[in-house]
Amino acid sequence: MIKNKNNDLYIGVSENPNERIIYHNTKMGAKFTKNKLDFEIVFLEKYNNLADARQREIQLKKWRRDKKEALIDSYKTGLNTKR
Repeated sequence: MIKNKNNDLYIGVSENPNERIIYHNTKMGAKFTKNKLDFEIVFLEKYNNLADARQREIQLKKWRRDKKEALIDSYKTGLNTKR
């Protein structure tokens, strides 16, 4: 999950999140991020296969904003154990 200074959230899957954030911030990423800049990674989970990662992505995209923000907060404070 990435977020910019305008609090725009984007959820996606990548094998290399650090490289992918560069694409988003240089307008080469997803359509949603092309007109927005200064994204940073605010939540990250690692999965052993793409199917599980996509399933989690779909789940997170269905969540309300407040639940996503709580997940981000727990990640920042080290309470999330799936890193």
